[in-house]
Order: sequence, then C-alpha cells, then structure tokens
Amino acid sequence: MAAPELWRHASPQSTQMWKFLQHVNSKYGLDIDDYPTLYKWSVENVAAFWDEVWHFAGVKSSKPFDQVLAPDAPMFPRPDFFAGALINFAENLLFPANAEVNESDIAVITATENEDHLSKMSWAELREQVRRCSSALRAAGVKENSVVAGFVANHVQALVALLSAATVGAIWTGISPDSGVSAVLDRLAQIRPQLLFADNATLYNGKEWSGKAKTLEIVDGLKKQGLELVIVIKGLKNIDSGLDDLRSKGVEAEEYDGWLKSSPDEPLVFTQLPSSHPLYILYSSGTTGLPKAIVHTAGGTLLQHKKEHFIHCSMSPSSRLLYFTTTSWMMHHWSVSALACGSSLVLYSGSPFKPHAYFSLPRLLSSLRVTHFGTSAAYLTALEANDIRPIADPSLDLSRLEAIYSTASPLPPSTFNFVYKAFPAHVNLASITGGTDIISLFGAPCPLLPVRAGEIQCAGLGMAIDVIDSASPPDQPSPVEPAGSPGDLVCTKPFPCQPLTFFGPGGEAKYRAAYFERFPGLWHHGDFVRVDPSAGGLGLVMLGRSDGVLKPAGVRFGSAEIYNVLTRFFGGEVEDAVCVGRRRETDKDETVCLFVVMTEGRKFDHDVRERIKAAVKRELSPRHVPGIVEECGPAGIPKTGNGKKIEVAVKQILSGMHIKTNASVANPEALGWFREWARRDAEELPN
Repeated sequence: MAAPELWRHASPQSTQMWKFLQHVNSKYGLDIDDYPTLYKWSVENVAAFWDEVWHFAGVKSSKPFDQVLAPDAPMFPRPDFFAGALINFAENLLFPANAEVNESDIAVITATENEDHLSKMSWAELREQVRRCSSALRAAGVKENSVVAGFVANHVQALVALLSAATVGAIWTGISPDSGVSAVLDRLAQIRPQLLFADNATLYNGKEWSGKAKTLEIVDGLKKQGLELVIVIKGLKNIDSGLDDLRSKGVEAEEYDGWLKSSPDEPLVFTQLPSSHPLYILYSSGTTGLPKAIVHTAGGTLLQHKKEHFIHCSMSPSSRLLYFTTTSWMMHHWSVSALACGSSLVLYSGSPFKPHAYFSLPRLLSSLRVTHFGTSAAYLTALEANDIRPIADPSLDLSRLEAIYSTASPLPPSTFNFVYKAFPAHVNLASITGGTDIISLFGAPCPLLPVRAGEIQCAGLGMAIDVIDSASPPDQPSPVEPAGSPGDLVCTKPFPCQPLTFFGPGGEAKYRAAYFERFPGLWHHGDFVRVDPSAGGLGLVMLGRSDGVLKPAGVRFGSAEIYNVLTRFFGGEVEDAVCVGRRRETDKDETVCLFVVMTEGRKFDHDVRERIKAAVKRELSPRHVPGIVEECGPAGIPKTGNGKKIEVAVKQILSGMHIKTNASVANPEALGWFREWARRDAEELPN
C-alpha cells in the first residue's frame, strides 16, 4: 500500500519542470505527460537529455561543446561530458544565464546568532569583492590548478574566496572551523594548499571561540607541505588575528579586508576552462585510512546543480535559499550554486537554537522572507520532539516559504506528518539524498509528484538508478526480487557530476575501488535503499549505509578517523577497536558505537570511556563523539581470515538485522557476542 499522500503542487503546469517537459515534447515529437515518463526518457537518452539541460537551464560559455558525450561511453574511466566547451564556474554564478538579475538587488545575506551583525551584499558588491579577491589571488601567484583552502565558517567572505578561486581556475576546498586539528590536517596535508583562508574566531552557542591556536597548529603542519600565505578573516573584531604568530611559522599572513583593499586594480577576468577542469575537493569518510580527496569538475557541478535548482526546485531570481550547513558539507557547495539561477542566499553560521531557542531559524526564515529552507533530518526531528510549531506563532510570516529540504539522514514518516502541522501546508517538503561523492542528488524534489510520508519523491532526471540485490556476485548484479525489497543503490549510466579523480598519486585506482569494484561497470553508492512499487516505482526509502560509513546527525565520517585518535592517544591502553553506526527501526538517528579491546594488563572503566570521548571531541569534533563506548567480549573484534575488521556485520547486528555468518569470518564467536550485547542493550538500555 502506498504511503499517505501529504502534498501536491497547487499549479504544477506553472513550474519549470512542466515547461521542460513540454520543451522536450516539442523538440522530439513526443507525448510525455508525467514525471515517470520524462524520467524514463532522460535516462534512456543521456546525451540528448544533458544537451537540453545545458540550453534550457542556461550555461554561459565562451566556446560551445563539440559533443555532449561520446557514444557508448562507459562510467569508468570517467567520460568527458561537454568536450570542447570553455566555461568558468564563477562567471555562471555571478552573471547567471537565463536569469534577469538587477545588480542593485540583494545577492547574499550573512547571518549569525548575533542579530546585530546581519549584513547584506548586492550583486554589484559581490562582483566587486570577487574582482578584488581574484586579483589579489593572481598577485599572490595563484593560478590554474593551484589549491586554495578555507578553514572558514559559512559567511560571505568564504563565498567570495570560493568564487575568486574558481575565477582564476584554482581548486577550492573548505573545512569548517569546528573541525579538530587532526581532522583538518588529515585532509589538507594531502592536497598541499598554496593559500589558506582562516577565521580568527567563531560564534557558536552563545560563546566566542578563538581560532588562533588551531590555525597555528594547522599552519605548522601545512608549511612543510608548501603553504605560502594565510589570509585571516576577522569576523569577531575583539579577538586577535594572530598575524605575528602566523608569520613566525614561516608563512606570509594578512588580514582579509586590508589584503583586498591593497589588491591590484585590474578588471574581473574569468579564466575560460574545459568543462572537466577541477573545481572543488571534497573528502570521503575515511573508512580505511585517511579520507580520500575527491576532485569535482566545474562543468559537472554546474550542470547538475542547475538542473536540480532550476528544474527540480523551481528556483529563480525571486527565490531566497537558506541552507543550514557548514562549509565542510557538500550541501554548502550545493547551496551556493543557487546564485546561477539568480536566487539570493542566506549564509548562516552558528547554533540553530540561538538566540531564540527552537524558534531561532523560523524567525530568520520569517524576517528574511526565505523561500527555500534546507536543513538536516536531525533538526526537524528535534522540532517534532519538542512540538515546535512555527505556524502557530502569529509574529512569524512564513507565507513566502515554498520548500523545506531535509537530508543527511532519513526523515522518519512521523516527522513528515509533523512538518505539515508545523509549517504552511503549501510547502514542498522534500527529503533528498545524494552525497559528497557526486556533490549533488540521486533522490530529488519534484513539483509534478506528491509528497508521501517517509519517501523521497523521485530519482533525479538523468540519474539512472537501480536497486541491486546485495548478495549478487560482482560480475552478475541482479535487481532485487520482489520489487520493493531492500538492496544496494547503484547508478547504471554516466552522469556529468561523476568525480574527475581522487587527488594525488594512485587517484584513479582509488576512484575505481571506491565506486566500481563492488559491481564493475556500475556506480555503487554505498546506500541501502528500497523503491516503493506502489508509488509508481519512484518513491525512494533510505535505509542507511551499506558500508562502514558513519552518519550520526547527518555528519558523514569514517571509522578510521576514530581509530587514528585511539592510535595516537591510547596506543598503550587500547589494543584494537571496532567503530560502527547503529540505527534500529525505532531509532530516529544513528548512534556511533565504539568497542575496544584493552591491552594486556589494562582495565576498561569509566575513566577510559570519558578520556576517549574527550579526545575524539578535541581532535575531531563534538559530532564525532561515540554515543556508546564499551569493552569487547573475550573473542575480540570480528575479523576475516586475512585480519580485516568486519564492520558491516557488526553494524547490521547492532541495527537489528539478521545476518548469516559465512566462512570468511575467522572468529564467528565474536559476532555471537555482539548479538548477545545487542539483545541485552535492547532490553535494558534502549538508546
């Protein structure tokens, strides 16, 4: 039986999705009249579909492409989409195609917990800031393929730095200031940035936090990797920028405002580059060693985001998007691309519950007349748990709110129902899914389809997804039977936002191993899903990760990050460990569970548990801290015959799944201990 229907668009034929459907009909002599048929056409005609997106959504290029995609192009090695075209990503955001933008209109609003510090920037001012910053970057020796990093919060200076790097053809990578030093160096030391933007301080949860000590450690680690210049953004004026201390590390250091003012007075010039030119570096979760540096292309990112924003989300110059995100999360990169539709942005940094408790963000949505609001499932479930209903507050005006987007973890059916009691009924609540790996979405909003409780509305246009039986042999992947059964999410045909490669030596081999080793020829995404056949075969239900990635409260990281902390700080006490995420059917979020094996002669107790949690919080972030830290049973960690930890089996057992022990488990009694632990925990300590 289909899940309950909660919403339908009041005027679907007024949307860009419908206009795109009619455009395809007119050009190709078709008679498509609904989304399922349009989707089917898009995945059966990959090159033609992306050709139409390029022109319908609008891409500004100095040279047209020779072809969209080579005939019979495989998914691996990565195919070259839009070969021959020359574009600049930043130009497409600052001077959007197919969108009328008045340069005096507001382009960006920066907001924090301190309501007195709200600032606005027009399109003309944003372009001028990028002109100055890109000129300063060029003067500092930054050029095509240079790496520019940001240890910055979600504010307009970070956006200017990102756009300026793209303007000159450099590669941008961003990491949030709440990350620990180890987490930052694990990522940035691999990619050897030439220049680093860093905040002097951040405001979070009502407190001001100096970033000086962290930045000094990071610079100390990166100086030997080629770091030359640090630009300090003084967001909190009463806290020291630490320029002299930074210079003592052997790098140049300047304050952002002065650096921009002293930049050469040169025109804004957008370096024209191939569609496949690298734009961003994001990071994998680090399940086996250091997080891998994923390189995303300018053209693939632009086309995919513009398809999603313009066609799926109906964004336009009258839209205003606030996505509650950090700069580390791919949703930051996704959200800033809304500029390419002429939409304005609200960049927010700080706690979502300050300064007005649970009404903090709803008040911001009201006062800034936000039309599209993005957040995590954890935020919406927190509103539900506390019965916070912004629509009931007469001081709030949410009439302009058109859409609420939820991602990072599955949104429970009860929360779907709650949102339609807490926010205006006309809102398109869209649970969406995709990831760092594709810097975009597999599961997307759709104005031509209903919203059903617990389901993602549809697979995005051009994304040829399927659900494969997890037990299939690699060379013979088979769809799940019967339809609607859980399985592994795969993509069967090329798409332009496939990563270019992984940064550094052996990048191509790491890229292949990450996505194409499980089922050669198919993109294996690592999500466990099912498709609701009663909803026309389009409604997606996310069931968590099918690998060892951890996602508590939507923060995506790998067990290796926890293991690295244990090795560094507890090498003499902890001999071995297994770290997995647990999400049972009754749980609204995932819990990180860490089980340790103590070295001979050392005892596990409350003090060890708390010291481990404190170290993880200090070195990584508060969101990495395990909810459960316990000692393993006498059989130790379940492992294969060659000594590899069997994390996924432990994860499935703790999550209440029934698994069979196979011959690859060298110590099956260890899995038996975890089964018994999970049983006792469910009875005695429900979490």
